[in-house]
Amino acid sequence: MPSIPLSESTDVHNHHNGLKTAALFGVLWAVLLGLGALIGAGTRSSAPIFIMALIGVGTTAYGYWNSDKIAIRSMGAYPVSEAQAPQLYAIVRELSTRAQQPMPRIFVSPTMTPNAFATGRNPQNAAVCVTEGILHMLDARELRGVLGHELMHVYNRDILTSSVAAAVAGVITSVGQMLLFFGGGDRRNANPLAMIAMALLAPFAASLIQMAISRTREYDADEDGAALTGDPLALASALRKIESGVQQVPLPQDQRLVNASHLMIANPFRGGAITKLFATHPPMRDRITRLERMAGL
Repeated sequence: MPSIPLSESTDVHNHHNGLKTAALFGVLWAVLLGLGALIGAGTRSSAPIFIMALIGVGTTAYGYWNSDKIAIRSMGAYPVSEAQAPQLYAIVRELSTRAQQPMPRIFVSPTMTPNAFATGRNPQNAAVCVTEGILHMLDARELRGVLGHELMHVYNRDILTSSVAAAVAGVITSVGQMLLFFGGGDRRNANPLAMIAMALLAPFAASLIQMAISRTREYDADEDGAALTGDPLALASALRKIESGVQQVPLPQDQRLVNASHLMIANPFRGGAITKLFATHPPMRDRITRLERMAGL
């Protein structure tokens, strides 16, 4: 099979994730504080700005410490032992050893929708979760490709970034909706056009930023995961099967699942053109093409 030399496979490529994260979080916080300032202009009080700042700090801290628990709980996943899932443990142990990282906890979600995700704020507190559907669908080589992708999300610190971004974006969206429906204070002193614009644009901006974080990091994890396994075509094959499987057995669009969907290797929902436009995952065809290019095809 086409492969990448071992000397390349153990190196995490420099995707400037720290700079990207700082810039994207800066925009998220600017929008959040802008909402507070807008409410403050309507109420003639600076308190909303401080309230928004406190909400942002609280949301960021909660997302940091509980990202693993939130995602695992949303999928109803259960922990498995090595005796229960020997192949899964063997693959994860081999890849984590290859990357010189600690062994993560392993969970299985009782759904036939084929998917997988990793979560946790750092490699020492990481967890990998696969669905029962993906275990039935993929062969060992393809499963190894998927797990390599998920482990690289942890090693690149993507899970922390995307989880906190999703939490802050959720707060922005909620506040924007409140502004739209309730006006945010003394409407005689507020600019109604500004109120409406912020109420509409803030959630839109938050969604776009969250999408940008997730899409960019999916490409990076595909590349680094393929380098870790030395087998880009295994991941490409797995992605084809997963896309087909999701179309046949999508997850229900429950809000808890929607909130965790950005962590998954593929969009778990069936959707039309508008849904795809704002999807957190890049087009599957583009991801597969990139992987095939890595393999020299």
